[in-house]
Amino acid sequence: MATDSWAQAVDEQEAAAESVSINLRCFGLLCFATSLVSEDKAAQSLLNKLIRNNLVNTTNQVEVLQKDPNSPLYSVKSFEELRLPQNLIAQSQSGTGKTAAFVLAMLSHVDPNNKYPQCLCVSPTYELALQTGKVIEQMGKHYPEVQLVYAIRGNKLQRGMKLQEQIVIGTPGTMLDWCGKFKFIDPKKVKVFVLDEADVMIATQGHQDQSIRIQRMLPKNCQMLLFSATFEESVWNFAQRIVPDPNIIKLKREEETLDTIKQYYVLCNCKEEKFQALCNIYGAITIAQAMIFCHTRKTAGWLAGELSREGHQVALLSGEMQVEQRAAVIERFRDGKEKVLVTTNVCARGIDVEQVSVVINFDLPVDKDGNPDNETYLHRIGRTGRFGKRGLAINMVDSKMSMNILNRIQEHFNKKIEKLDTDDLDEIEKIAS
Repeated sequence: MATDSWAQAVDEQEAAAESVSINLRCFGLLCFATSLVSEDKAAQSLLNKLIRNNLVNTTNQVEVLQKDPNSPLYSVKSFEELRLPQNLIAQSQSGTGKTAAFVLAMLSHVDPNNKYPQCLCVSPTYELALQTGKVIEQMGKHYPEVQLVYAIRGNKLQRGMKLQEQIVIGTPGTMLDWCGKFKFIDPKKVKVFVLDEADVMIATQGHQDQSIRIQRMLPKNCQMLLFSATFEESVWNFAQRIVPDPNIIKLKREEETLDTIKQYYVLCNCKEEKFQALCNIYGAITIAQAMIFCHTRKTAGWLAGELSREGHQVALLSGEMQVEQRAAVIERFRDGKEKVLVTTNVCARGIDVEQVSVVINFDLPVDKDGNPDNETYLHRIGRTGRFGKRGLAINMVDSKMSMNILNRIQEHFNKKIEKLDTDDLDEIEKIAS
């Protein structure tokens, strides 16, 4: 009996140890996955900043949610009309002027005669902080007495010194250390606190807590401004903890539509037949610029090589490239130096090139479980049919599975996708009319 009890205890200990091991592995995988999500969000945000030199022209409606109906923001219709006198939470897509709005607020509050930090701006990554800094330098170039310093890892300051720059921009961890641990900044003298890219911030472990700790050091009359490209519930919950009694401005999200896009599918048996169908399409109609989406980097690389051998000017874009490399590729494509952009999903959303007349799904978009990814499909083919023009989307189908995916996409959007015979040149020519 004692032996049985001892054996049972050993089994229980081994089971507990195995459970702990599994839980630790799961925790490690979860942390890794969280890290990938935050890196991807930050990379996409930086990419949008790098490739957008001008404000996006949009007809989207501005929705103003007021705490005070007598507020001067009651009738605001654009960020340009803001005077930003109060606490503010603002959401809109990249390129609509959020950075310019809060830089204007900071510059207008700074007293250049006072040589200490008066405005703090927190960004989720080093690269995003530098991009915001460039905007501050550009907008403040006729205001040379206002100085800027970066609170970023690697910018070492001597212990005991006090900053004399009026604007400090940086990442949450370093900003928190400069305000608390090292006391380079007197947070009680800060007039404006800006938290940029809030949706990226909350996806990064530790940043949310660090931002809240910075905010708690600031005086009650400090103006709080929070900006975000998206406004999910998690962002809203975070915003409410940071910004007391806010005015809220939301730019309703752009609704991409399929109404201006003609959709077709082509039946093939393999990637070589897909490529031949692609060549037939190019041989029959004039295409200003095209974006071709592939499921994997390997397929994208192969297809780009084949198209290049056929004499096409091809750009290749995929996820393993550095953000700056991706931005350079997109700029070349936008400038018309290449006529075909072969890409994986890294280019599915937020990138507008007016000359794109055709989008081709070399592989249909699916999620990790193999189900149709309807949102990605919408974003992909939404790269054409923009700026009031009619667009063309062609889907390559090479199996029963991909035909099933296509049928489910048709059902989801309630839009018929017509069959196209790419061996019939007359039929191809008709789709371009």
